Amino acid sequence: MAEPKTTRNSEDVATYLATVTDAKRRADAEAACALMAEVTGAEPTMWGSAIIGFGTYHYKYASGREGDWPAVALSPRKQALTLYLSSGFEGYDDLMSRLGPHRTGKSCLYLKRLADVDQDVLRELVEGAFQHINGRTLDSEPT
Repeated sequence: MAEPKTTRNSEDVATYLATVTDAKRRADAEAACALMAEVTGAEPTMWGSAIIGFGTYHYKYASGREGDWPAVALSPRKQALTLYLSSGFEGYDDLMSRLGPHRTGKSCLYLKRLADVDQDVLRELVEGAFQHINGRTLDSEPT
């Protein structure tokens, strides 16, 4: 079975953030990283070459594949600051409606500018997602 491509490593988070060429995106990523560290109480760690994670959970698929992934994470992508909230957005309808301009994927929250969203709501989202999944093992349904 193939090993996951994105794994936790010992690269320095601050060094990575310094490589983000767009100054606004870098500032947003640094601010989001500080917010997530404060809310979770976890140290940021690099996962792969471009994801900054906080906490961890273990997943096991019915296929036998398993691995670890950050409970919450961020990545300063070119198109948007991407926050990974591994628990997804189910049950967060009220918070999502009050957050401000954003897009979502299954567990991704895309923000054009951090200043455009309600920081208190963002804190609640990150905290809820972190508390929901950090330290857990998730088993997939048998197929």
